[in-house]
Amino acid sequence: MSNNNGRKKIFGTDGVRGTANLEPVTAETALKLGRAAAHVFKNLEAMARGHGKHKIVIGKDTRLSGYMLENALSSGILSMGVDVLFIGPLPTPGIAYVTRSLRADAGIAITASHNPYTDNGIKFFRADGYKLDDNIEAQIEDLVFSGAIENIRPAAAHIGKAVRIDDALGRYIEFAKSSFPRGMTLEGMKIVVDCANGAAYKSTPCVLRELGADVIVIGDHPDGMNINENCGSMHPQQFCDRVRQEGAQLGIAHDGDADRVILCDETGNQIDGDDVLVIAGLDMLAQGQLNQKTVVATIMSNAGVDAAIKTAGGKVTRTTVGDKNVIDEMLKNGYNLGGEQSGHLIFRDYSSTGDGLVAALQILRIMKSRQTLLSHLSRAWTRYPQLITNIKVREKKPFDQLADVLQLVSQAEKELQSDGGRVLLRYSGTEPKARLLIEGRDNDTLQRWSTKIADAIKQQVGT
Repeated sequence: MSNNNGRKKIFGTDGVRGTANLEPVTAETALKLGRAAAHVFKNLEAMARGHGKHKIVIGKDTRLSGYMLENALSSGILSMGVDVLFIGPLPTPGIAYVTRSLRADAGIAITASHNPYTDNGIKFFRADGYKLDDNIEAQIEDLVFSGAIENIRPAAAHIGKAVRIDDALGRYIEFAKSSFPRGMTLEGMKIVVDCANGAAYKSTPCVLRELGADVIVIGDHPDGMNINENCGSMHPQQFCDRVRQEGAQLGIAHDGDADRVILCDETGNQIDGDDVLVIAGLDMLAQGQLNQKTVVATIMSNAGVDAAIKTAGGKVTRTTVGDKNVIDEMLKNGYNLGGEQSGHLIFRDYSSTGDGLVAALQILRIMKSRQTLLSHLSRAWTRYPQLITNIKVREKKPFDQLADVLQLVSQAEKELQSDGGRVLLRYSGTEPKARLLIEGRDNDTLQRWSTKIADAIKQQVGT
């Protein structure tokens, strides 16, 4: 990944991410990032709220490499005269919340989310718990690459101190519970929870039990290497089977850092982010609580979401893929519900980032207040048939330079649009693939156009 002047970038679409102990996810780069970030945040917050002791929160998921990275980051931050508050393993939304709660200058989450344990990453949060603006990331990056950070060193008496915060988990648990109506309980509900051997292995079961649910937990024995391994929201079959076996009313599965959630109804059917957006969107519309009657989704969300929200008098606005893009759109226009099909769901009345536990609690609130099953709630909309084709490519040549491809897309769109369908063609950001999504009401039409467009791409840039 490079920026305009050809220099490699450290930050990707969601912070810094890669294989642990290979650049940029090394102790050496983490130390430099810690130094640069401490310098930038110290100056930002000095302007925002006057001078005082500066501090940065560091939390992580359950990966083995988290120990190495938290120590390297911490060394860099301390060397710049900023204190470090270690909060240990906590969901990414919990790290964002504790950053706000402890009035820190910034928060850092060491996680690679849904990736295998061999990967790790570093995500930064502002003092208000929102993800970093691109221009702040650019400042941090510039200090690292230019070497300018090497010339900025406080005197020995001004080096920072590191402390461990013991009540961070308790703070997040109380915060999550406060997103559920006071006086309402989950008594009489049996819930299966899959924590993906990740950051939510204590918090989600604890919150549900304290609200009165009978909780059956899997994926709650992290060993540093089993995070996301055949469990959690990336492998939902296991917890859906368990819901059926246990006769539970609901299943909840997180990814490694618990910023997303996939649910399962009492029949064992998977309920994804699109389902949650519709169920919560319709409920908030009915209560008059959906800001500007608008739900924010990405281009990957099913067209049926738009149809359901529109029928109820609301509208859907779409962004490019990535929960950061969803949050940016929500902040810009004051919207309070948004998310992705993958299970990143932002209830901005409660949280500044995607929070799998808060999202699950909102669905539980709707189930309890309406005294209805999740399978009934999910029938509130009809998912349009969707055909996704991945085409391996040898180069990512712009589509407008591929003869006939955009013309075929245009013809397909014309035929599908009358039915509310659409065509989405893009290159993968991480793999040598073109991704073609075709949506509409008739499967044969989808198949016909998918084959035509995929063949045209294969002929010109296929492997």
